[in-house]
Amino acid sequence: MKKKVLFISSTGGHLTEMLELRQLFRKYDYHIITEKTKSTLFLAKKHKCRVDYLKYGTKDHLLSYCFIFPWNCLKSLYYYFKIKPDVVITTGTHTAVPMCYIAKLFGKKVIYIETFANIETKTLSGRMVYPIADLFIVQWESMLKLYPKAVYGGWIFK
Repeated sequence: MKKKVLFISSTGGHLTEMLELRQLFRKYDYHIITEKTKSTLFLAKKHKCRVDYLKYGTKDHLLSYCFIFPWNCLKSLYYYFKIKPDVVITTGTHTAVPMCYIAKLFGKKVIYIETFANIETKTLSGRMVYPIADLFIVQWESMLKLYPKAVYGGWIFK
C-alpha cells in the first residue's frame, strides 16, 4: 500500500516549485491542495480527483484576508480528515502553514522546502513551520546559517 502524501502550497511561484516534485506523484498516493485561481484550475483537469482548493487570499488585502485565513484553516482541517495523509510536503506559504500544524498535531510527518526565492532571509511560513518540521530543506547553502537543523537539498528546478 502506497503512503498518502499531501502536497500543499499557495499559488504562483510556490506552486511552480511544488510541481517540480511531480516525479514523486507516481511513487505515492498523492493529493494536491492549492489556492483556487484561474491559473490553478488546470490542476483539477490534469490530476482528476486528486486536487482540492482553498480560497485565494493575500496579506496585501488585509481586511478580506482576516476572513479568508480562518476559513482556510477550517477547510484545511476538513481536507486533512478527508485525505488522511501520512506525510505533508509543502513549498509554502501561508496557505500551507495550518495544514502543517494540523498534520503535526495528529502525529504525521511534515516536510517543508524553503523557497528558492530566498537566499539570505527567512520566510514567515518558514519561521513558523521550522520548529515542527520533520525535514526542513533549503535550496541555498547560505540558508543553513539561518536554519541550522535544515538539510541542503539544492535547487528544486532542474
